[in-house]
Amino acid sequence: MQADHRKTKLELNKLQKRLRREAGRAIADYNMIEDGDKVMVCLSGGKDSYGMLDILLNLQRTAPVTFELVAVNLDQKQPGFPEHVLPEYLEQLGVPFHILEKDTYSIVTERIPENKTYCGLCSRLRRGTLYGFAEEIGATKIALGHHRDDIIETLFLNMFYGGKLKAMPPKLLSDDRRNVVIRPLAYCKEEDLAAYAQLKSFPIIPCNLCGSQDNLQRQVIKDMLQGWEKLHPGRLETIFAAIRNVNPSQLADVQLFDFDNLRIHRSGEREDRINVVNIHRP
Repeated sequence: MQADHRKTKLELNKLQKRLRREAGRAIADYNMIEDGDKVMVCLSGGKDSYGMLDILLNLQRTAPVTFELVAVNLDQKQPGFPEHVLPEYLEQLGVPFHILEKDTYSIVTERIPENKTYCGLCSRLRRGTLYGFAEEIGATKIALGHHRDDIIETLFLNMFYGGKLKAMPPKLLSDDRRNVVIRPLAYCKEEDLAAYAQLKSFPIIPCNLCGSQDNLQRQVIKDMLQGWEKLHPGRLETIFAAIRNVNPSQLADVQLFDFDNLRIHRSGEREDRINVVNIHRP
């Protein structure tokens, strides 16, 4: 029993260090958190947002800059939602928090037919509420718990169903330029976050709105990607590296690259002269 406990603790420490390192690298690469920031950490009750808060609290103690964390949960009034879970957990942590109440559940279920997915409208309603509250409390950054796999899945969702080559940026200025969204878990793998949540015994609250639908396009993409990863380990890492290594001149977007004004330049002498053999035909 003692040996098992020691093994679990070692596994937890190893995983925590890896997640902290990856989150810290993403924060540094994209300048996500600056000195004096007030970061609003959005908590859904899922494994990813719990992990994000836990990692940010750890980084807060050792970071070279000083920043404030405040946790925010949007209670969307889904039937059976255990309202006591998050407040009790956050009170134990000693983290400042707010619970917002807005019945987006009724709006979504009324407007979206049963055979259609709820995610699009649900996310827009949730985002609008959180953006407005961030301004209200003076938050300078809004932290969301999207991880590496979410970013890759979004890339393929947009390609396959939207005809667009775009994913989720690790850092985003909102359309109205009033909020900056950050994704500290951008470099973290979903399987690591799932394992971390289990080892830490986070009080997970399942989503019974969109999570219960069996026709989600995202799930189709997830299954496809996981199949690729199983057959070719490391493929997801390669895809994510491609997202961070874009060459606009090798794509076909005329708004992203100036194809119209491409011109040849032959004013200089080439160092590697080409020998031409003239063939005289009778």
